Amino acid sequence: MKNLNKYIDHTNLKPAATRTDIEKLCAEARAWDFASVCVNPANIALAKELLAGSDVMTCTVIGFPLGQNTTAVKVAETEDAYALGCDEFDMVINVGKLKDGDADYVRNEIAAVVAAARGKTVKVIIETGLLTDEEKALATRLSCEAGAHFVKTCTGVSAGVATVADVQIMKANLSGSTVIKASAGIRTYADAAALIEAGASRLGTSAGISIIESAAKA
Repeated sequence: MKNLNKYIDHTNLKPAATRTDIEKLCAEARAWDFASVCVNPANIALAKELLAGSDVMTCTVIGFPLGQNTTAVKVAETEDAYALGCDEFDMVINVGKLKDGDADYVRNEIAAVVAAARGKTVKVIIETGLLTDEEKALATRLSCEAGAHFVKTCTGVSAGVATVADVQIMKANLSGSTVIKASAGIRTYADAAALIEAGASRLGTSAGISIIESAAKA
């Protein structure tokens, strides 16, 4: 599989991640030329510094991990991350509002974050493990309507991992230029290949190196 490295957002969102951990993450991302590193907001500035001169992007999370912040807080997080030079923003939707059937709230919140990102990439985490198939389809459509660049499966914190079935549901409900990021539980080359074949354009994983090494042997 060509350019598999550029599918990977090399991720460390652990609450106890230290400077040393982020230095290691960024050094690995540079060495393997991954698409991005995904870090918590407090580590954006450090990641940008460590990745300077490379084409590896810095990605952060918004409303992570529960998505239950107010829209104003998510917008403020996005604006702060933008000011720090962040390239991509992975926001968590308010799953409760989706389950309440409040489509306008979910759509408007995504659109507000998209506006705050000022043209930079926004990925919308819908938490597939908490949703029915109908809710997955709706969340995908709302993300597209709101101008999101990606719709993403899971945080890896709540229930659920990326599955081929969920990517297929999301793909069937895409419109415009929105594409799919699969995230959570992606540990092997077989996992990665199956999700890409199903329609994922990006993968969020902390196992990128072993996936690439396994791909070379496949």
